[in-house]
Amino acid sequence: MAYPSLLAFCLFVLSIVTAFPAPAADQPLKPYLLGYRGAGAIEAKAPELKAALEQNGFQIVGSYTPYPGAQVIVATSDALKAAAAKSDFGAYGSVVRVSITNTGKELQVAATNPRYFAAAYRMKEGLEDVAASLEQAIGRTADFGSRDGITAAKLRKYHYMVMMPYFTDPVKLATFPSQDEALAAVEANLSAKKGGAAKVYRVDLPGKKESIFGAALAEGEGADAAIMKVIDIGDLKHTAHLPYELVVSEGSVYMLHGKFRIALDFPDLTMGTFMKISGAPSAIEEKLKAAAGGK
Repeated sequence: MAYPSLLAFCLFVLSIVTAFPAPAADQPLKPYLLGYRGAGAIEAKAPELKAALEQNGFQIVGSYTPYPGAQVIVATSDALKAAAAKSDFGAYGSVVRVSITNTGKELQVAATNPRYFAAAYRMKEGLEDVAASLEQAIGRTADFGSRDGITAAKLRKYHYMVMMPYFTDPVKLATFPSQDEALAAVEANLSAKKGGAAKVYRVDLPGKKESIFGAALAEGEGADAAIMKVIDIGDLKHTAHLPYELVVSEGSVYMLHGKFRIALDFPDLTMGTFMKISGAPSAIEEKLKAAAGGK
């Protein structure tokens, strides 16, 4: 085919390129979805959000107030659990966390981005349908939590920097003779608030000996409020970072390393800011180890 000019040829090539968008793996992803910001009260917004989530196929598995002016609602769905069951340690991706934060100037509703965490937790599915249902429930006015975003390909091998842990470097907190004994121990210890950790939710994966617990941490250096006061310093609040998790898989209890878990949710924080909470990862591990029944 002959082209009358170089300009015509360039326009032809451009039309071909724009007709086929880049693959999803090349699209930068951010850890949070902003659903709403404006006037309102947590007490009125929380039941409204729970109803909207349920109407869009989610089940509410827990909620809590990590500190004044904030509430986190945790939800799962049949689609989330089915996808999680197909992946190694997929339980980490079996829930979405929706936050309501009163900043003193406005109310913000946000949630963890299923697309971002599906990649970061190396799940076999991208959770596009789950993300669409979540956006239908809470809205989507912006993505935030990372200035430039991170591609799915990079998230699948994410770590904060050299010598820092990956998703495949979890912390083993305890081991029991069976899955049932491990689950019973974690339930009992969270109920007794061992290590200052209290149960927020539990989700069991279908057809797999794997469950996830969310734990509220209210005391000491690893406390939710203490950490977030230092690192959640932007205009858009990352409250949906909470709570931390315990995963019980095949009789052993694990947690994501704090240096991975915190950095994943706050990828733009400087090393200087992280150094202000340098004791937090070990403090969180100590608390969750007590909750797991480890020694």
